[in-house]
Amino acid sequence: MSNETFRALMARKTEAGQSIAIETITEADLPEADVTVDVEYSSFNYKDGLALKGLSRILRALPMVPGIDFAGTVRSSASPDFQPGNKVVLTGWGVGENWSGGFAQRARVKGEWLVKLPEGLSSRQAMAIGTAGLTAMLCVDALERYGIAAGGNVLVTGAAGGVGSVAVRLLSRLGYKVSALTGRRSEEDFLKSIGATDIVDRDTYAAAGKPLQGERWHGAVDTVGGPILANVLASTVYGGAVAACGLAASTDLPTTVFPFILRNVALLGVDSVNCPTPRRAHAWARLAELLEPGDLDLVTQEVGLDDLPKLADDIIAGRVRGRTVVRT
Repeated sequence: MSNETFRALMARKTEAGQSIAIETITEADLPEADVTVDVEYSSFNYKDGLALKGLSRILRALPMVPGIDFAGTVRSSASPDFQPGNKVVLTGWGVGENWSGGFAQRARVKGEWLVKLPEGLSSRQAMAIGTAGLTAMLCVDALERYGIAAGGNVLVTGAAGGVGSVAVRLLSRLGYKVSALTGRRSEEDFLKSIGATDIVDRDTYAAAGKPLQGERWHGAVDTVGGPILANVLASTVYGGAVAACGLAASTDLPTTVFPFILRNVALLGVDSVNCPTPRRAHAWARLAELLEPGDLDLVTQEVGLDDLPKLADDIIAGRVRGRTVVRT
């Protein structure tokens, strides 16, 4: 085990709850596991914002390094599946929640949690995609597997956020007619630049609506939950499907069985945390195929570790556009 020091954003328990600060640590401060990675980039997600603010009990093993994903180069490995020099990406598996994560220059994790980066995809590009982009791809895969064909009208809620913006781009690339639901009208030009053909004001679906409404959407990707998801279900066409992956607005679902039993609508739950490795690797391969570097530049900003505490306030308040990569 190396005694070299490196920078990390460390969360520690305090009498008031928790503290977050940049520290200089060594590998002795990391959990025991079989693969050590030199982290080149992480990304900042809504869950990371909650973690840094001490909300929703995201961090459950203090002290620890937050950060639910990262990409970099294997430094050392006792796993037969990885060798020093391999480029890898990690998302999910409780990393950044109950296991030290990506907001550091080095991480040590279980080899079974890692995926080798597809050829041609850099660490920065992988984190421009990150957990949010992987989740978006899994949502699109779910709609495709259900049979929602290209050319159909598909709605993306929370469209200016991390999952939403990548979902808009993917669906547009695959030939769907994409409508983007957002509460930020100032993002209209941005959303159209990444493939949205129509902008839907969030207020249209924010309040409780009728259990069945006019049939409008063949499919949808929902990142927010609550009344918005209920209204989307009520507006989905016969035989359509909604892939739900988020709860930015609410964990509640104030709906009825009518969309399901009268219109044969499917609600498809999507989870990226414990997604099986074969499906995860397939999703990464598709992301590398479907997204070009220019696509990622459209939805990405870059920050450093020192910027993260303030960014936590911004992402929770809905002031962050697209994806944020974290340079370690």
